[in-house]
This record gives sequence, C-alpha cells and structure tokens, in this order.
Amino acid sequence: MDAIFLDLDGTLTDPKIGITRSIQYALGALDQPVPVEQDLLWCIGPPLKTSFKTMLGSEALAESAVALYRERFSDIGIFENSVYDGIPELLAALAGGPRLFVATSKLAVFAERIVAHFALTPYFERVFGPGLDGALAEKTALLQYALEQSGLDGHRTVMVGDRSFDIIGARNNQMTSVGVLYGYGSEAELREAGAEHLCATPQDVRTVLDRLKSSQQAG
Repeated sequence: MDAIFLDLDGTLTDPKIGITRSIQYALGALDQPVPVEQDLLWCIGPPLKTSFKTMLGSEALAESAVALYRERFSDIGIFENSVYDGIPELLAALAGGPRLFVATSKLAVFAERIVAHFALTPYFERVFGPGLDGALAEKTALLQYALEQSGLDGHRTVMVGDRSFDIIGARNNQMTSVGVLYGYGSEAELREAGAEHLCATPQDVRTVLDRLKSSQQAG
C-alpha cells in the first residue's frame, strides 16, 4: 500500500451546516423554493453544479446558483464545519506510513483552506480537488489525475470516502475502496457502488487500513 486518498466532506469533516445554508442562500436569491436542511443532505458529496442542475432543471440557473453559493460559502459557510471525532487520531496513526492525500469534489481552493483551518495540512502531501472552471469535478477523473501527478499505481492505493462517487472512482482506477458509514452515504449506496470494506467509525478505518497493510506485507 503506497498511498491512501481520503475524501473531505463526510469523511474527514462534517460540512452539513455550511453546505446546506449556502445552498439555501443561493436558491433564495434566485427566488426558487428553499428546502429545509434535512432535505439537502443528498447534495453533500456530488459535484455542486450537478446537484443544482437536478434541483433547478437548467444549466444556466445551475451556474447562477453555483456563483451565489460560492458568494456565501467562501466567507461564511467554509468554516461552518467540524472535524469528525477520531479523525486527528486516525491521521496521527497513519503518519509516517503510506503517502496521504485528500481527494475531494470540493473546489481545491476551498478544500485547502479547510484542511489548513483544522490544522490537518501537515498530514497530507497534497489536496486534490476541482478547479474553478469545473475541471476534474468527477471523482473518476480526479483520482486518475491524482494518481498520475503522484506517480502512483492505483492497484497499490486506497480510497476512503462516504459516497458512491468515491467508491466508483476508486473502482475505475483499480484502487481498493473503503466506505465510511458515519458520513452522508448509506450502507446500501456504498454496497451497491461496490465498496470492498465498510467502516462505522474512524477507528474502524484504522483497523481496516492496518489489516490491508499487514496482508500486503505478508503477501
């Protein structure tokens, strides 16, 4: 196991308040119906524009909504966020082992600020995320790019995430997939996507990664 890639939203941090309130802000500014917070949880994980297009049914409206979302998120929503219990301990335990990266559908400029805000930057070699132009928004393309940029073979890497997009992206790049159940994807979603391992807590993630490393060394 040469490297471990971890998703950000729903895996390292809980971004619910910042994301849902920023979506509500954008929809309200466009005079669109504004769902309650609980009805927007499905938007945590997928590319933002895709979620807005599903809600609004229009490419142009979705682009306007993304711009309005970023207007609030960049100053307020970005820090309406918290690190999951057990994540600092997990990262500390992994330090000095396989290379560690963040791979997220959140814009790289936002993801880097969040990782730095919570003092997690020292654990990671690099944070991979889409650019402002939307390039690499899909997880499969993002992970392919990350592997190429890092000189890694997907067969010798692991992707840890909470949504089907993480699992499918890992599978498409021949990476071992670990799904976490404490985020925003259901067990059914992760199993259907083909998750090879499921973890209820960050402590379970450490156990699975230790087991994978031991089995590789034994092999």
